[in-house]
Amino acid sequence: MIHPWQDPALPAGVRAADLLARMTRREKTAQLYSVWPGSNETPGGDMAPLQHALSEDIDLAGLLPDGLGQLTRPFGTVPVEPAEGAARLASLQERVRSANRFRLPALAHEECLTGFTAWRATVFPTPLAWGATFDPALVKETAAAIGASMRSVGVHQGLAPVLDVVRDPRWGRTEESIGEDPYLVATVGTAYVQGLQSAGVIATLKHFAGYSASRGARNHAPASLGPRELADVILPPFEMAVREGGARSVMAAYNDLDGLPAHAHHLLLTQLLREEWEFAGTVVSDYFGVSFLESAHGLTDSPAGAAALALAAGVDVELPAARCYGAGPLDEKDVDRAALRVLTQKCELGLLDPDWAPPATDAPVDLDPPHMRALASRLAEESVVLLANDGALPLGPGVRRVAVLGPLADDPAGLLGCYTFPRHVLLDHPDVPMGVAVPTLLEALRAELPDVEVTDDAVGADVCVIAVGDRSGLFGRGTSGEGCDAADLELPEGQGELVDKALASGTPVVLVLLSGRPYALGRWADRCVAVVQTFFAGQEGAPAIAGVLSGRVNPSGRLPVSVPRDPAGQPWTYLAPPLGLRGEASTLDPTPLYAFGHGISYTSYTWLPPVADDREFATDGETTLRLTVRNTGERAGAEVVQLYLHDPVGKVARPVARLIGYARVPLEAGASAEVHFTVPADLAAYTGPDGQRIVEPGELELRLGVSSADGDVRYAVPVTLTGPERVVGPGRRMRCEVRVK
Repeated sequence: MIHPWQDPALPAGVRAADLLARMTRREKTAQLYSVWPGSNETPGGDMAPLQHALSEDIDLAGLLPDGLGQLTRPFGTVPVEPAEGAARLASLQERVRSANRFRLPALAHEECLTGFTAWRATVFPTPLAWGATFDPALVKETAAAIGASMRSVGVHQGLAPVLDVVRDPRWGRTEESIGEDPYLVATVGTAYVQGLQSAGVIATLKHFAGYSASRGARNHAPASLGPRELADVILPPFEMAVREGGARSVMAAYNDLDGLPAHAHHLLLTQLLREEWEFAGTVVSDYFGVSFLESAHGLTDSPAGAAALALAAGVDVELPAARCYGAGPLDEKDVDRAALRVLTQKCELGLLDPDWAPPATDAPVDLDPPHMRALASRLAEESVVLLANDGALPLGPGVRRVAVLGPLADDPAGLLGCYTFPRHVLLDHPDVPMGVAVPTLLEALRAELPDVEVTDDAVGADVCVIAVGDRSGLFGRGTSGEGCDAADLELPEGQGELVDKALASGTPVVLVLLSGRPYALGRWADRCVAVVQTFFAGQEGAPAIAGVLSGRVNPSGRLPVSVPRDPAGQPWTYLAPPLGLRGEASTLDPTPLYAFGHGISYTSYTWLPPVADDREFATDGETTLRLTVRNTGERAGAEVVQLYLHDPVGKVARPVARLIGYARVPLEAGASAEVHFTVPADLAAYTGPDGQRIVEPGELELRLGVSSADGDVRYAVPVTLTGPERVVGPGRRMRCEVRVK
């Protein structure tokens, strides 16, 4: 006999409700937690905060008869051959199913911020590099490929993307973020969600919310941001990913917001996320985030008390282990609500179907196939940002000897973010090979320039390429990454002195940054013949950089974060009101050396004057800007046209300019394209004094530019909104639709 919950023809919610009604309280609760096999046996440092202190021995035999909600990181905890890992997971799933009376499998989750975080899997550029591409379509394609590789070995949920908007780049997790602008983060992050979920893998938005706005850029620190900053800067990427991207999971953040931890924040997790945004998926805890309600925030004095607070607030699943949700009885109404969401999601994944089985384990498993490496290469090439060039690049035929120096010249660490398997796991397994080929910059330049002597010795060189930046790590085991926050934005570990020494030699210096955050470069701004910025560009990153230096690749990346002039005069972001800019009231100048959106090319572009369909339109209307871009250089390239909104008068202090649209425009030499920006009035909305999001009548300026800097505005188009002031709600239009013809 087939019960309704087993019938694939019925809606997922109906099936889940039928199954829920058949479960005991213990069985329902078991769906709300995970186990992390091997978490207390990993050598060396933690992969999650206080992992070894909070991990406990797992009594699987005692747990499994009630069922199990999730399996934590079956591939991402220790190095395992992909085929062996798939077989182990399949075997573990059979053990889980055999032990419970409904034969329900667990949902397996993994990290996937820079590709599938598994040994021998393709290592992609870090999210800050995604932001530098200004190419959501490529990010979507990449995420779909990552998702397909995960699903092929039995993984159902990926803990990405990170939608935290950078507020202070000293924060160690800047590398995991997409950028400092909420519109860029929203559009690129939503593309990642759509791509990953198109492959049948649940995307998890993190960290909800305010995590990147911590005091002093410290990891896990309280976030002292006001309601308007939260509403207008921090939340929009999550809202777009939920409403437009259809994200199926959200991870609560470690921080508190004005004293209330996100894991106990009913207004955030239930009223806003579910009631206003109509989110229907699952909310999962960050690792040990429920436990931290007791141990770090002091909201309760027991694991059971922490579980009650989190579950009532709206945290459906405790990750990574059953420390709190399994500690004692919970309110059955709260358990039923969360378990129904979990079972509905399992049903949508096919895990309740009678014929469900894990992927076959008798075929070879290749997690680094050619098409994945090709995607990693494209993403890396588009992410390289040429900040400055006096004509030294691309390296010309007169260059016969190139010195490649610096601590990262022959070290792949400068290409790998903290959530790549080599930096996340293999630092504690020094005898295990990296598992994928990651050429260094020195190796890549030798391959790129076979007729040029490429050496690590500066004597007699025509050009010196000096590679500086970061080595990522976790919790103090690197200069960038989770728990690796910076006191200032000086190049770490004395690398600035190495740049000074190279410049003092008299050899022309090309400065190449391989980093997880922007660093202050004002000290060398006018002394280097060229400056190239990359953000942990992945296993194909060095060939991409070498291609830019040789000229094989025409750089098209744009800065997703501002690059400061001085190490302490900024941190700040370009989203500043007038008083946040340079002024006589302070001796500190926050003006960046290179602005958000900046990046130059080996070709040139001409923009013809734009035309607006309507210079006046209603507060509930729209207008379309049309702009022709022409490649006037001698080689193909890609221009990035950026559209900013300037609102001169408002009820609260507003950023002088903020990004509301952009277009990546590939053009052959001599070719032109017409770019259409459809601008809804809703994009002028902001949170007013009473907390409501409003669109006001009045004058605005639509600025078309090559960066956020005033001096980079090519055209300013005045427009006027007419009609009454309008309150806009969750149904507002969040996107500027772009067409390139």
